[in-house]
Amino acid sequence: MTLTAAELTVLGLLVEEPRHGYDLERVIERRGIRRWTDIGFSSIYYLLGKLEGRGLAAAAEDHAGAAKSRRVFRATDEGRRVAAEQTLTFVREASPVPHPFLVGLANLPLIPAGVYDEALRSRLAQIEARIDDVVQAERAQAPLPPAAREVFSYSLSLLEAERSWLLERVEVPA
Repeated sequence: MTLTAAELTVLGLLVEEPRHGYDLERVIERRGIRRWTDIGFSSIYYLLGKLEGRGLAAAAEDHAGAAKSRRVFRATDEGRRVAAEQTLTFVREASPVPHPFLVGLANLPLIPAGVYDEALRSRLAQIEARIDDVVQAERAQAPLPPAAREVFSYSLSLLEAERSWLLERVEVPA
């Protein structure tokens, strides 16, 4: 069974502990999960419904008849198995990631060189701000569990690699 990144993220949070939608939202916000995955607040209940429909999550028995916003969900045994299997697949297999920046680069003939240079300078400033945000978020949550340390480390490595690439192409005023 294949899960999307959003499904695996929510299911993984349920494997940690049973939660209702508002709990999931708080954890997603606190951990900065939206920096690396696309889970909107409005999609949390949709994802819970999909996971429940596939037998990977279930509402706690004492909350089964409650409104969806009040139901506490937990990962089922099958959900735990699928989450572990899909996690291993995500870690082990390199897969292409669609990136709008690459689409922009492929279409450079459509914009003047000076505009491109200014766009790169703007992007560099945004990347540097994101690096600062990630570093601050990491410090604010210390001490981090090993999985969170890995997410922050990998995220910073990607941002620093992009910053390095941009610095090679942009003249930054002193």
